[in-house]
Amino acid sequence: MNDFFKYHGLGNDYLVIEPGRFLGKLSPAAVRLICNRNRGVGSDGILWGPLAAQDPAPRVSIFNPDGSEAEKSGNGLRIFARHLWERRLIAQRRFAIATLAGEVEVEVLDDTGSMIAIAMGQVRFDSQAIPMTGPAREVIRESLHAGGEVWTVTAANIGNPHCVVPVAEPSEALARRIGPLIERHESFPRRTNVQFMRKVDDHAIRIEIWERGAGYTSASGSSSCAAAAAARRLGLVQSPVSVHMPGGILRVELDLEDRARLTGPVAAVAHGDFHRDFLAELGLVRR
Repeated sequence: MNDFFKYHGLGNDYLVIEPGRFLGKLSPAAVRLICNRNRGVGSDGILWGPLAAQDPAPRVSIFNPDGSEAEKSGNGLRIFARHLWERRLIAQRRFAIATLAGEVEVEVLDDTGSMIAIAMGQVRFDSQAIPMTGPAREVIRESLHAGGEVWTVTAANIGNPHCVVPVAEPSEALARRIGPLIERHESFPRRTNVQFMRKVDDHAIRIEIWERGAGYTSASGSSSCAAAAAARRLGLVQSPVSVHMPGGILRVELDLEDRARLTGPVAAVAHGDFHRDFLAELGLVRR
């Protein structure tokens, strides 16, 4: 067994680290150091699992590069599914993965695990579920002040919080300038992921993403689901929706109750071991 396995989904990269390899747990400081692209291996997050192998569903903890824990990640879960399939830790093409936000159903669509579909759950626009401050309501076409401007936003939750901002032209510069302001806006007590979105056609949107705890990213599965559901709620698109991002395209299918099925590729990059000096910095000991 190696110390880490690296994969990416449309350029959004994660390291899978199996707890059975080490004594103890990952600290937030260790997560930050491993994810650092200059002093560590470098990644957009860490998938710490499988945990509790005796459970019916393999369990994973999803860590952002700032050391915080995410409830759910569409790219991360597809990557973790491929890892389980490739390492033969599961035998069936259809199985469940347990997350902080509950179980998700997974389907491996090819023999190599390079194409994965995830039943991401229901996209909810309820302010209490997001969560968002103020009276209980559906957060559709609301005004939000950030960066000296007023933005019209639609907020949602798909196990983690999102804020979708329709704009004339999404750009990396816009995401980097306004994304962190909305992420930490006082209206979102648990912070939020942010998507700047425009319609391409009746079955396609384009988004730029600022991810909570990670920053600007080239692709995001949960962001794709939230943005697609918001676009449909706003009357812009119909299901299925192709979500175009700098890293590539993900497919989102939505049923009448806004339950989302996410399909997209996963690529394996590398696997390896931490140097003993780096292990000492991390405070990790191999079993």
